[in-house]
Amino acid sequence: MPIAPLPTERATLLLGLLSFAVLVAAVTTRPARPLSDFDQSFYLAIAYDLDRHGVFSNGVFDNIDSTREVPPPGMFFVPGYPLVVLAAMKLDARFAKAAECAVIAVNQQQDASGCEPYATPVRIIHAALLALGVVAIALAGSIIFASARVFWIAGTLATAALAAEADIFSFVMTESLTFSLYSVTMVFAALAWKRGNTMWWGLTGLLLGLLCLTRPSFVVLVPGVLLLIAAGSRLLAAKTRPSAWKSAAVFVTVVGLTIGPWILRNHVSVGKWGLTEEYGSAVLIERFAYNDMNPMEFITAFPYCTPALGDLLFDQVYGRDSMHRFVYHTRNSFFHVGRGRRDMLVSEHGRLDPLIRDVVRDEMRTNWWRHLLVSIPLAWCGMWAGWIVALALLPLFACASVRAIQKREPVLLLYAAPAIMMLGLHGAVANHYTRYNLILIGPAAIGAAWMISAWLQHARLRWLASEK
Repeated sequence: MPIAPLPTERATLLLGLLSFAVLVAAVTTRPARPLSDFDQSFYLAIAYDLDRHGVFSNGVFDNIDSTREVPPPGMFFVPGYPLVVLAAMKLDARFAKAAECAVIAVNQQQDASGCEPYATPVRIIHAALLALGVVAIALAGSIIFASARVFWIAGTLATAALAAEADIFSFVMTESLTFSLYSVTMVFAALAWKRGNTMWWGLTGLLLGLLCLTRPSFVVLVPGVLLLIAAGSRLLAAKTRPSAWKSAAVFVTVVGLTIGPWILRNHVSVGKWGLTEEYGSAVLIERFAYNDMNPMEFITAFPYCTPALGDLLFDQVYGRDSMHRFVYHTRNSFFHVGRGRRDMLVSEHGRLDPLIRDVVRDEMRTNWWRHLLVSIPLAWCGMWAGWIVALALLPLFACASVRAIQKREPVLLLYAAPAIMMLGLHGAVANHYTRYNLILIGPAAIGAAWMISAWLQHARLRWLASEK
């Protein structure tokens, strides 16, 4: 496949503006929700503490009412998204006031219904971040397949998939920033594989480092990308291509330089080395609750989580049927059982990190096989990023993967591999919600765009032949 120039600045800007227009409409027209709903208070509290006290705290996981006294430094969360929320508070005094009201209500265990559910500036920022991610996906498609048609089709499909997930982007949570950073990370990786310049691996390392500072689970992609660099050096061998060792060294060095200051800050301010504390332990303990899944739930999870089919066959809103444990708000849901065990351990022991090794050992000793099996339906449920649009994207991506193998076009598979790695990780340590796997939209949209482009080209050739 020849290496084609990138789409023009005009085309890139036009796609970005069109995608932003669609996504800002989809996100901002979602119903207003109290800012205490879901996980929003986690990030609002940290942004509030940064604004009022200049301290990056643990937010709602502190034992301090930061509306009345200065909280201690924390590292439960990483800084990426709270800084976005802080920026929105600085830009819009109305949002800052609404956020403050919600934080006060949560700290004082009061009803937040009296607080204005206003998050418009954050929703607009989310739409802009998503549009940036769409442009990155479209650029990656044009780089991988040297096709302007793939650029436009991939951008259109990615926008449609994100619009179908607009509800989650209307919350003050990390999904938009995660999606955007990941998409930009992977466009640099695609450039590195196609053009063989170590500068692109340096930029990949920079963006992956920023991604780790937004969602720490992505640190697992550091060794994952190293393996892909090695694989790419074999599959894409060329005399002008730098060695895998040089590329890997540049990539790892830049990742380290990006996340290093945060790790050093944690050592100085909190007294611990690392990206985060307690967060991974809490998530894993909650995940173990799903190992109680019975055989019927295991089997039924596949139709339950399939877009459209699950909505027709099951009550996914109120959970009044056999799959009620999959609905997070039901009394004995997997979510509440896992959260209850986590809260109980925190209440008894104060901290989870010192316990997690024993908790994991005990769980794996008796339930390792259940844990592995349960990860399969959880991954199935999580892979439908883009919801109804994914019903078209994923089968087309599967066809594109087979075609890439047949035509010896490995860059699509290299590009898709990190998202698939994260899908497996989230099945093993998280839950069944698609919000953790929105990064699958990129490779799915590009693979689907390649197939559609090939069909359009074939149809065009047949039409031209019939005209002669």
